[in-house]
Amino acid sequence: MNILILGGGGREHALAWAVMQNPKCDKLIVAPGNAGIAQIAECAVLDIEDGERVVDFCNVNAITFVIIGPEAPLAAGVADALEAANILCFGPSQAAAKLEASKSFTKEICDAAQAPTAAYARFTEAAPAKDYIRDEGAPIVVKADGLAAGKGVIVAMDEDTALAAIDDMFGGEFGEAGAEVVIEEFMEGEEGSLFVLSDGETLLPIGTAQDHKRVGDGDTGFNTGGMGAYSPAPILSDEIVAKAMDEIVAPTMRVMAGRGMPYKGVLYAGLMIENGQPRLVEYNVRFGDPECQVLMMRLGAQALDLMVACAEGALDGRQVNWADDHAMTVVMAANGYPGAYEKGSVIGGLDDLPEDSSHMVFHAGTKVRDGKITAAGGRVLNVTARGDSLKAARDAAYKMIDGIDWPEGFNRTDIGWRALD
Repeated sequence: MNILILGGGGREHALAWAVMQNPKCDKLIVAPGNAGIAQIAECAVLDIEDGERVVDFCNVNAITFVIIGPEAPLAAGVADALEAANILCFGPSQAAAKLEASKSFTKEICDAAQAPTAAYARFTEAAPAKDYIRDEGAPIVVKADGLAAGKGVIVAMDEDTALAAIDDMFGGEFGEAGAEVVIEEFMEGEEGSLFVLSDGETLLPIGTAQDHKRVGDGDTGFNTGGMGAYSPAPILSDEIVAKAMDEIVAPTMRVMAGRGMPYKGVLYAGLMIENGQPRLVEYNVRFGDPECQVLMMRLGAQALDLMVACAEGALDGRQVNWADDHAMTVVMAANGYPGAYEKGSVIGGLDDLPEDSSHMVFHAGTKVRDGKITAAGGRVLNVTARGDSLKAARDAAYKMIDGIDWPEGFNRTDIGWRALD
């Protein structure tokens, strides 16, 4: 099987790593890839949001299976172009991808499915949005309706922050994503991530994780794309997962199918848990980043078989074979992230670190310059480890970080603190 993965971040490095464990993979190309991915697969230059170009690339390179990593190509309809060309693809259609591409669309679907979620209102102008915030008070959540690379959500603990978020969004800080704004009730509780495969009919939960969005220890500071994650997430017990599937995910999938947009691919449900009751925070239509890194570390070679079965509509009867283990990933980011940061600093020590089924450094934003690995983004490395316990996985991950020589980078020191405390 010749496989193409679209994307070039830590999520795609983890997907590539898992795919390469499976003997069914004859050839793997990743576009555009990064310096870490280039060590295990061929990287290619390709406009991954142009469906026609992706199809042409697949035909030239005899690609038989495509895995779409990020949300942007899905929102652009790349999966539709591949399906029209009879190329097997893992990822939802453009219509179904609106579950992530539009917060207001998701709210409409949840209303129709009677799925428990936060109360909300939507606005296309700043003045009524600000009036609503003043009426509701803080804390409150302000979201850009469209795709904003994981940064279009402001959890405002006071009114001034919420009002400033409205100015930023309607002022163009998030581009077209902020042309419409959804304002939500602030939900109390603990957040976790549930990952489910859907082939349009069958649903298969494939794991849980907990992300750490805030930049600083103790979940302080600005929101980021994610500073670390671990799997499984104790907050998502079997009972709560079953409740989330019955009350949130399955009803959503039925509404989507009823509207002529059956969902095929991985669905990432961000859930807020309070008093044993899950409520939906948001849907994402692809693997989370950095949650994908811990899921792939635990799934290994079977990840490819599951994704192919999902794309072929053959999930019925499939199951996930979990080891009784834990995984943790710690993000190393460039100093200044999520604000302004510099690129080009050299990262040392990587060649001396272990690389096996329990230890991997997944690259997120790296390039090779003069034969050396250099930082090329905000989130740069995902230092990932497995262990018999979460503490063992944490200790292994942070031991690896100690071996990395990168003064221009930083990381949180408390990933997994909720479960470990």
